[in-house]
Amino acid sequence: MDIEVLGTPRVIENGVPITAPTPESRHVLAVLAACPDRVVPVSVLADELVRRVPPEHAHAALHTAVRRLRERFAEALGAGSVRTPEAVLSTRPGGYLLDTAGGRCDVRDFEREAGAGYRAMERGDHGQAAARLRRALDLWTGPALDGIDAGTWLRGRIACLDADRVSVLGQWAEAELALGRHRELRLALAVLRGSGTGRPGGAYLAALRRAEARVEAARRIRPAPGPSLTGAVRG
Repeated sequence: MDIEVLGTPRVIENGVPITAPTPESRHVLAVLAACPDRVVPVSVLADELVRRVPPEHAHAALHTAVRRLRERFAEALGAGSVRTPEAVLSTRPGGYLLDTAGGRCDVRDFEREAGAGYRAMERGDHGQAAARLRRALDLWTGPALDGIDAGTWLRGRIACLDADRVSVLGQWAEAELALGRHRELRLALAVLRGSGTGRPGGAYLAALRRAEARVEAARRIRPAPGPSLTGAVRG
């Protein structure tokens, strides 16, 4: 299973995109996809559904959503598959788990690239840091879980992802500045700002503006060419 949540959420099983049949099942799938291979408590899933159904019907709506999602997974798996829908979306003590079976998850890719970039920064390898941190940023295709009307728990998860993205952006800008790539960074920031991958009014766009101001400040304080260099240029 492949999972994408750094933008519009997508779940792909056996090469088939999973289309949730109802708003409730789409919401449940998004919450599970935000924490792949981890048990999400029934209480969390039910609370998220309260935005769509009366509280007294939330648990019943959750069970219906799980059943319908398993039907979609069964269609994707096909006849004769070793994997079963109940293994893909499994019932666990106290909750449910979306099992990726070792598939790709963009959040894990982001964390891996970001971690490599941070370690490179600590070593003073700004070139490697800039490359790995930019790869991490490029995994984002929009705001996290874009299009999902998140409840309290999911908003917290989105906030954590957004904070990680802002941190990576700041470190990437610092690495680029350390390499003296002021012009390139200014252009790259303009592209990122115009890409539409940030939540309007959100922390990421604010961080982009701060980074642009940092680049402009660094450009202004760059030392002017010395007499020997000026003479060489004139000569």
